[in-house]
Amino acid sequence: MTFHIETERLLLRDLRLTDLEGMFALDSDPEVHKFLRNKPVKTIDESRIILESVLTQYKERGIGRFAVIEKSSGDFVGWSGLRLNTEYNMNGFTKYYDVGYRLIKRFWGKGFATESGKASVDYAFNNMKLPEIYATTELGNQASHNALLKIGLHYVEDFYFEQEQVNLRWYKIEKP
Repeated sequence: MTFHIETERLLLRDLRLTDLEGMFALDSDPEVHKFLRNKPVKTIDESRIILESVLTQYKERGIGRFAVIEKSSGDFVGWSGLRLNTEYNMNGFTKYYDVGYRLIKRFWGKGFATESGKASVDYAFNNMKLPEIYATTELGNQASHNALLKIGLHYVEDFYFEQEQVNLRWYKIEKP
């Protein structure tokens, strides 16, 4: 599948194997993983496994996270977009779509998470015809909390995610 979404400053497209260096730069940064259970990757092969997993999601589920490219520079910013979760029970849900984002640190604070997240939510409602979308953040991740609210999601509740032994926040947005 090929995805192509443009916003004012960003291009969201399908992730490709050529994004491997950018994925490694993103996921090897401990600060990026501060609110992701503090588990940055240590090798480029770990990033390859993550990237190949997304490519498999495209084939099997018809959707997966998008590469985020800054239009003005052509730089890989990180990823954003939708995912169909079926692997585990999250706050009582075993099959649901979520919106998420992860950006290389030098792109933080520019509104890219919000901009790409809004485009992803629009895609979910207008192209995929989904009735609702969910999201999670770790408790204490105020920047991500603020971005999700700006995207249009509503905070629902805090819950304990037993599988990862972490406290999370649960968000939801319904199709207007």
